[in-house]
Parts: sequence; structure tokens; C-alpha cells
Amino acid sequence: MDTTQTYDVVVVGGGAAGLSGALALGRARRRVLVVDAGDPRNAAAGHVHNYLGREGTPPAELLEIGRAEVAAYGVEVRPGRVTTATPTGAGFELTLDDGSAVGARRLLVTTGLTDVLPEIAGLAERFGNDVLHCPYCHGWEVRDRAIGIIASNAFALHGAGLWRQWSDDVTLFLNDRLELSAEDAERLAARGVTVVAGAVAEVVVEDDRLVGLRLGSGEVVPREAVVAAPQFVANSDLLTSLGLEPVAFEMNGVVFGYAVPSDANGATTVPGVWLAGNVTDLRAQVISAAAGGLNAGAMINMDLIEEETAAAVATYRKVSA
Repeated sequence: MDTTQTYDVVVVGGGAAGLSGALALGRARRRVLVVDAGDPRNAAAGHVHNYLGREGTPPAELLEIGRAEVAAYGVEVRPGRVTTATPTGAGFELTLDDGSAVGARRLLVTTGLTDVLPEIAGLAERFGNDVLHCPYCHGWEVRDRAIGIIASNAFALHGAGLWRQWSDDVTLFLNDRLELSAEDAERLAARGVTVVAGAVAEVVVEDDRLVGLRLGSGEVVPREAVVAAPQFVANSDLLTSLGLEPVAFEMNGVVFGYAVPSDANGATTVPGVWLAGNVTDLRAQVISAAAGGLNAGAMINMDLIEEETAAAVATYRKVSA
């Protein structure tokens, strides 16, 4: 490789998955570089939840702690983006957006996903604040408040029943995207979920606080928090350039988004390329993304050991011949 520096592993993405993988590899005495674009998916959220031992930690603080931990084991963290990855005989040559180039024997890609929200005025601006999508991430924070569920597809029925666990005041907005069967209507009524017909036109905000949803008719239905299901789209441009395409992910026949496949250990069909976090697992929360990074890091280390052992055996045979 005609590069200035070569690493055992370059980790593309410095969120929980990337840093966790880097930590495992650093502790395994590998030479590791993390390239971090600095735009984590959960940047808009106030706190990280369901992360045992770090419950309620602000996302930026969690990453700061993680960067300090990996640095203690010699891992380098560099701001920037990897723009190209070219396979070579020894691994990969990477170009960064500052024009520099590095070599990597293995790649761990943890570039996450993009939340593509329904096109409703004001919705994206409140996302991560009082526009939510995951009850396990934010349900406790809006407990007992007036919650609105905006239907994007049939899975909104499941969402209405789920969010009912956190509040007695749940309204399902059909949004011209959902037709209810008699059984659906009965189930919602039995749980005390109100149903509102018609398209949702706008999120209504007063004094930096969500106060309701405006329908196409002009009527405003008061709400204090809104649930909108994004389509989850893996940030996969770099992987696509290596021949790894995202595929549709379905639940109950509904396409939730697109992720790049990998096996249970994070390995892909391209030798030397491993994945962790939301780029390959759309459902991963922060703690499970971190667990995926740890698992992938350990498997990459084993893969490198196998390569090094094969080389050592070849040399041993030559010397012993």
C-alpha cells in the first residue's frame, strides 16, 4: 500500500458501536484508527436511556467518555469522513475528506442510519424532543401526557397499543394512510385509544413547546408529544462502493427501512469488511449497538490472528525445510 500509515483496523464511524469495537481492539493491542464524522444519530436527544450504568447520560458526554477510554489503549480518533475505500492485496486503501490516505488490514464500518421522517410541516424540527419514535427510548419522559400517533403504515396500530403502556391519553391519527377493520377499531376502543381521521398537515408549536397537530381541515387536535415512525435508511454509500448493497427490512409485512446485511458476528460477504450498529441492525439502541461493536471487534481480532498464524506457519516451514 502506498500510504503514509497502515492500521490493523480502521473503524469508520465513532458512535457507540465504533468506539466499543475500537476499545476491544485497542485492548487486544491492535493498531486502530477511528474516523468520526461527528454527526451521531441521537445528537438531538437530551439523554441516552436503557444503557446500564450510564442511564440518562447526554449523548455527547457518553461519546466523550468513550473517546477517552479508547485513547487510553492507544486508539487514534480522527475527525473526518472516509470518502473512498479501495481493496488492495493487503487490505484496503482509504481516502479521507481532507485528502489524506491510510491503509487498513480490516474495516469496521459503523456509519449508522438516517431517519427519514414523514413530510409534515414542523415534524423534523422537533424530532428527538417532543416528536419521538421509540417508547423504550422516550416513553418514560412523556408518561401520562397527551400523546399522538401519526400513522405512516399499518404498524401504527401496534404503536398505538404500545404507547398506551405509558399514557391513558393516546390518539391515533389515521393520516390518510391507514384504514381500520372492525376488529382494529374494537381493539383500539377497548384500550381507550381515540381515533382521528384525515391527513395531518402540521405540528403546532408555541413557546418552543409542541401543543398539537393541525389537520388538513384546519382543526388543531391538542397533543403534548407526537410519535412518528421514520423510515430507517442505512448510511451505506461507502459500503455500496465495495459491493455491499442495503436490503429492505420488514416486520409483519411492513418495510421499516434498509440495512446492509452481515452475519451474527458482523462479517459481510466482502472479505475484511465488518459491520456493527444501525448500519446493519436498524433496531439497535445505543447499548445494543455498543454490544455489536464489541462482538465485531473481537471477531476481527480473531480473523487477524488466523491470518498472522498462517503467515507464521509458512515462514516456519521455509526455515525448517
